[in-house]
Amino acid sequence: MARILITSALPYINGVKHLGNLVGSILPSCAYARFMRQRGHEVMFLCATDEHGTPAEIAADKAGVPVETYCAEMFEVQKGLCEGFGVSWDWFGRSSSAQNRALTQHLAGKLDEAGLISEVEERQFYSPTDGRFLPDRYVEGTCPNCGYARARGDQCENCTKLLDPTDLLDPRSAISGAKDLEIRATKHLYLRQSAMRERLREWIGAKQDWSNLVSSIAYKWLDDGEGLQDRSITRDLKWGVPVRKGDQPWPGMEGKVFYVWFDAPIEYIASAAEWAEAKGLPDSAWRRWWRLDEGAEDVRYVQVMGKDNVPFHTINFPATIMGSGEPWKLVDLIKGFNWLNYDGGKFSTSQGRGVFMDQALEVLPNSDVWRWTLLSNAPEGSDADFTWGVLQTALNKDLADVLGNFVSRVTKFAAAKFPSTSGAPSAALPEGGAPGPLEAELTENLDKALTAYAAHWEALEIRKAASELRAIWSLGNDYLQRAAPWSSFKTDPAAAAQTVRVGVNLARLYAILSAPFIPEASGKILAALNLPEETLKAWPKDAASALTALAAGHAFAVPENLFRKMEDSEREALEARFSGGAA
Repeated sequence: MARILITSALPYINGVKHLGNLVGSILPSCAYARFMRQRGHEVMFLCATDEHGTPAEIAADKAGVPVETYCAEMFEVQKGLCEGFGVSWDWFGRSSSAQNRALTQHLAGKLDEAGLISEVEERQFYSPTDGRFLPDRYVEGTCPNCGYARARGDQCENCTKLLDPTDLLDPRSAISGAKDLEIRATKHLYLRQSAMRERLREWIGAKQDWSNLVSSIAYKWLDDGEGLQDRSITRDLKWGVPVRKGDQPWPGMEGKVFYVWFDAPIEYIASAAEWAEAKGLPDSAWRRWWRLDEGAEDVRYVQVMGKDNVPFHTINFPATIMGSGEPWKLVDLIKGFNWLNYDGGKFSTSQGRGVFMDQALEVLPNSDVWRWTLLSNAPEGSDADFTWGVLQTALNKDLADVLGNFVSRVTKFAAAKFPSTSGAPSAALPEGGAPGPLEAELTENLDKALTAYAAHWEALEIRKAASELRAIWSLGNDYLQRAAPWSSFKTDPAAAAQTVRVGVNLARLYAILSAPFIPEASGKILAALNLPEETLKAWPKDAASALTALAAGHAFAVPENLFRKMEDSEREALEARFSGGAA
């Protein structure tokens, strides 16, 4: 049994997340965690809301409530929606927690002790109209790199280039829209990342299993322009982690907070501390996941995120952890995803563009349909497009015609021809019959597919795993069609009995294999087959044992219809409703 630590990129607090956020980090990490639990590994799957920074202040101001109130309310909204999509965190925390505040201040103090913090006077926009300095996201303008007219002062969401507010063309206040901005001097703390460049290069170079997407982004940051740049880690804001050295004041930094991208990744660690406190466990319970000197040396740490978050997780956060001089666990594998596009453009929370999580569950409450559609078309090798036609195909062809049809056919036939003699459930696996050439062929093909399927999950190859699972479902339909028990029952009831036993065992196997993708449907199949939830952890050692797991006499029922198909008229109505891309 291995110990697997999994973190999903923290969803930002400013509103309901869209499908791109969902498939770019949350769903893949959930599916991977489910798979690893099924294989018997000890899993710690952590996430949290990312609550500090200017967007939270702006969103709260627009909502007309204090920022603390806004964040508390949106935490509950985001947590509830993710649970609606079957996300299986061990803990979902908040970056505004006391644990994150203390750990952020502690690490900043350690970085200062190591000589990796410098105090820099910088020139920053000040808005006389708003009566305040305007940190990064309080400034909007035109990106000097791609010309995008609504770029923010920290990063252009169109081309992902990192920016300083003063880089923007035609800058304006994001609060009031005022353009009469002045440049004034203010002091900030900088993390001397440049001093960590070679150590980071050596660490990144040792990660041979990282994808080209992740590695190329990391090396680009190390080598672009003059190389790795020092980065400001403080802001002139009220909402955030106050700047302190551990539990001591930081002279000259009064009234400032740490930059959200400094404290947010630290919440990965802090969320484990939140988990331990909530469970009434000692600190050793969470520290064994994060401290190399307290048991974390045997942990495999996997991070999942969209490509725009990769630089912060390959450079900034590792620089913080390494620079502290303390034995914290560093990530082993970073799984980066490209963009999921919608209607010819990018999803955007700030612009309300695309389909958002609350809307998705409103128009189609079956979360398995969303999970399968998004994960089987995940933007791994390149950007991908979400369309309602893609969803209709995934639902009708894969889930309804292949998986749902197989489970329905085999259980309905069994109930009709081999009813239970003890009453409910309505059927029982019959005696008689022996494996023949069809069963031998199925066993051979299934063995190969099971090996490939598990290997894709181990490598976190989501689309390949989905494709292999779809092929495994198809094996069952092909077997059932060729065995034709509805015909053999008339002339050779024993052969039909053998087919039914194999078919129902396949349904059990499909429930187990499908759980990372479609946990709700897996649960329904197991319930109909009169099997406990623990069956999900009975991962097959080989096809032969999987096809004989349920013996003659095992009672079961016909499950309810697993998936209802989407009619063309429904798809067209949804296309029309979301045609402009605006929520």
